[in-house]
Amino acid sequence: MRIAMTGAIVFGLSALALSAWAHTDEYFEAVQAPHGGQLRMTGPFHMELVAQDGQLTVYVTDHADNKIGVEGGLAKATVETGATKTQVHLHPVGDNVLKGSGAFALTPSTVVIVFMKLPNQDGYAARFTPLKPKPDPSEKPQEGAPKSGGDEHHHHHHPPKH
Repeated sequence: MRIAMTGAIVFGLSALALSAWAHTDEYFEAVQAPHGGQLRMTGPFHMELVAQDGQLTVYVTDHADNKIGVEGGLAKATVETGATKTQVHLHPVGDNVLKGSGAFALTPSTVVIVFMKLPNQDGYAARFTPLKPKPDPSEKPQEGAPKSGGDEHHHHHHPPKH
């Protein structure tokens, strides 16, 4: 009974309430990923993508960094470099690890979108930029300079004061 109620409570939260305690991409850019990859949050999961030319590895955990079993799961990635898109099927290879390979080369502008469907779960997707340089915490953005490129969104817009 408790599990069913917890699930109903979690799924009953609005996206707005969920985002109040969700980790942002900017947060993940500032922390060291356990396997040296790039971290993203999607639904109830954290995904860490470790990408090399021709090879993708995704580690799946919950919000407390506990491993989430991926046995029986289906996943694929779309690797976009310029106008070239490559589909990579990811297969469970142990505990919380999905792996796949394909004919692609990574550049700083490469975007990898991972779609994952685990048994008895909704499907989730996360967007990665695996070779995007990490921000240097010792360097503060210049006044008026954009904080990041791409289509990330920020939640610190303030109306002008009159």
